[in-house]
Amino acid sequence: MTATTPTLLDVDGISIAVRHEAGATPGIVWLGGYKSDMLGTKAETLSAWAAREGRAYLRHDYSGHGESGGAFADGTISKWLGESLAVFRRFTKGRQVLVGSSMGAWIALRMVQELRKAGDTSVVGLVLLAPAPDFTNELVEPALTAAQKRDLKKKGFFEEPSDYSAEPYIYTRALIEDGRNNRVMTGPIDTHCPVHILQGLADADVPASHALKLVSLLPADDVTLSLIPDGDHRLSRPQDLDMLLRAVSDMVQRAG
Repeated sequence: MTATTPTLLDVDGISIAVRHEAGATPGIVWLGGYKSDMLGTKAETLSAWAAREGRAYLRHDYSGHGESGGAFADGTISKWLGESLAVFRRFTKGRQVLVGSSMGAWIALRMVQELRKAGDTSVVGLVLLAPAPDFTNELVEPALTAAQKRDLKKKGFFEEPSDYSAEPYIYTRALIEDGRNNRVMTGPIDTHCPVHILQGLADADVPASHALKLVSLLPADDVTLSLIPDGDHRLSRPQDLDMLLRAVSDMVQRAG
């Protein structure tokens, strides 16, 4: 694990933990998944690679995650997007490649929209792993049981056991309602940069059909889809990590 102490950035009164290494551009910006943190296997593997390459590398924990402040149950896509944009604007210089895992791919796609709206064209490539854009609307809501719907209405949240943690996943009504306001898969998505998607066919959390739908909505951009026959949602096996590094390295070379 990384021994360094994170830098803390105040975003709307919450301390967001950030790790940033200066280096060559295009830099790499890591965006983790739902309930993951910036010291996970993929983020650490990218950190070591960026250090070897002398390349700038930026990562942070969303509020309620990892070393950041705030409560997980208070999080929404809008909140985590705002934090990611604040970190990006504070710590990056020049061209950047966004690498988003699961929910982080949704955050990455929304970041590109918001940055371009503000005239910022610094994102020159996207690498998306097991991408889960619109997961609240596309994957969670259609599968809700009667009991979960009742919990959402009465308690404002429901819990689900996690395959990755002893703690259950918590899905709040606020997260689901806010997710509808951040949907990106409602029509063509124009990222204005190349996109490389890595998707496991043995992913029990985000089906490959979701990645295929995303590809179909990226008609204007150069899109590469790499399907990993026995890959699961984590994509953290040695062979998956090798593929991730190849994808990021290729994207950096293309962006020049």
